[in-house]
Amino acid sequence: MTASENADNGHHAAHPAVHPRRIRFNYPVAALDRHFVAGDLVMSHLIAHLSAVFPEGEDFFVRSVRHYADQITDPELKERVKGFVGQEVSHGREHRALNERLQQMGYPARRIDRLVHRRLKAAERRFSPLTCLAITAALEHFTAVFAETLLSDERAQALLGTTEVRSMLLWHAIEESEHRSVAFDVYRAVGGDEVRRIRTMRVIRFSFPLAVTLNSIISMFGDRAALNPVRVVRSFAALRHSPFLTRAVFRRLGDYNRYGFHPDDHDNTALLEQWTAALFGEHGTLVDHLH
Repeated sequence: MTASENADNGHHAAHPAVHPRRIRFNYPVAALDRHFVAGDLVMSHLIAHLSAVFPEGEDFFVRSVRHYADQITDPELKERVKGFVGQEVSHGREHRALNERLQQMGYPARRIDRLVHRRLKAAERRFSPLTCLAITAALEHFTAVFAETLLSDERAQALLGTTEVRSMLLWHAIEESEHRSVAFDVYRAVGGDEVRRIRTMRVIRFSFPLAVTLNSIISMFGDRAALNPVRVVRSFAALRHSPFLTRAVFRRLGDYNRYGFHPDDHDNTALLEQWTAALFGEHGTLVDHLH
């Protein structure tokens, strides 16, 4: 039995529905503080950088999955792919709107967007479509782990206060959790093997955090608040207690490197039910954002 066949056994979780939501967010000029993540210098630049990465990143994910859409024969996976594409397109659109606001606030969102565009296009020229799909599956694991950390840890939610950014990231998080296994399942359905999958993640697990860290530090060079050494040191020191950098988070990220791993090994059913009701139920806090 191959590693890929072995991976198919032991995974029986039902997939959540993957449906795009027609939603819009609004960022009035005076609605956000410069350091919108609980006033924290470093975390504000990290989140702003990640938002700047998302539009081009989501486009890359969509292209990687769509490349194999005609090879998918399973009707359920076909529907999940359609939902995945719709959700990712919406994420890119809403992050572009947020990024324009962040640009106005002094974050280098447009520069990061151009940089990510060039790097991803270079990756598509250098690597095979199957490796690009493996990259997508690996990065989708990253986003799902951090999304579910936001949804499950009140400390993570508290960092974002009551801003529109909090609302947008909660919506983004629930949809990332809903479609977390789509790219992974497409990769396996078209013959992707465990060796390529795990090797790709080993590179991504080093390169992606390094790029985020370096670009966030570069972003801080343009922030006058970073001229205060005491504030900078305190902000970096606070990262030790970040809910996004716990041992549990690193363990979940590392799970991906296990032969036979599947994203749905970690049950998210209760989490999705809780947040679907809280955000989009009869009295959901984001019902008024839907169109």
